[in-house]
Amino acid sequence: MKPGKVEKYIHEKIESDGALLLSLIDPDSQPFEVGAKIAEASAEAGADAILIGGSIGAQGMLLDKTTKMIRERVNIPIILFPGNVGTITPFADATYFMYVLNSREVYWISTVQIQGAPVVKRMGLEAIPTGYMILEPGRAVGWISNANLVPRNRPDLAAVTALAGEMMGARIIVADSGSGAPSPASPELISAIKSQLTVPFIYGGGCRSPQQVKDIIKAGADGVQIGTAFEMEGSTKEIQEKVGRMVNAVKEAAKERRTKIAKKGKLAKIKQKMHFPRFDLTNITRRFKKQKKNDNGNGKPVEQPVQQPKK
Repeated sequence: MKPGKVEKYIHEKIESDGALLLSLIDPDSQPFEVGAKIAEASAEAGADAILIGGSIGAQGMLLDKTTKMIRERVNIPIILFPGNVGTITPFADATYFMYVLNSREVYWISTVQIQGAPVVKRMGLEAIPTGYMILEPGRAVGWISNANLVPRNRPDLAAVTALAGEMMGARIIVADSGSGAPSPASPELISAIKSQLTVPFIYGGGCRSPQQVKDIIKAGADGVQIGTAFEMEGSTKEIQEKVGRMVNAVKEAAKERRTKIAKKGKLAKIKQKMHFPRFDLTNITRRFKKQKKNDNGNGKPVEQPVQQPKK
């Protein structure tokens, strides 16, 4: 299956801007006009895409109507973040076609994908193969998915889980601490995951401030998805300003990361051009051994016994 328009768009935005900000709308807690206003404010503030989904209740008429209202107000991609086979709507542009890498149940690894594949095809949605990893504390999505949560103090486990996802065919890896997580994962964990991947890596969960977003992007994530922090607590203008600060944090951090990588690349090229002489110790070692064999330890040649002429 070749990459579709939305997947290509994700790669292009990462290439041009360095990183993405995705605004997550949960129709169950942000239905209809509320969700549409947050999505509109997010798009106007510079968000790169709208995610729609939730672990509980985001389906049926609620999902269809909210997504359709968002579709009428934004001109950026709308990507479904499905909680199960019922959380799919034809009014989106694409869907994360996810499997939960660390679920204990086969249902979340393959069964629900088998059920959902013909529905996605029939609706004409672009499917983006996505490896989904749930980190501590997991929250609702961890409980629903019966996930063997990746410990926050084990970056090595997070890294190999992500690597397995890519090797299994995922073209995007999403690591999620769960909606409403009290804090994001550590930069060390983010860096460990990114070090193993060649595909885009998106992080979600616990990011409430521009500084937290900066830390995640600088550590290596290609994008951040934010939901709880954008919930409708103030006016549309206040939401727009908050999204704008997050967007600026993402782009600034991506720029700093690119500058750092570029400096490392220049330093490596300089070292290559300097051509430090390499000494071949082989001949020196051979001469030393030969000399040592032919002297008596004080640097003086060993006197060879005088051979008497044969009688």
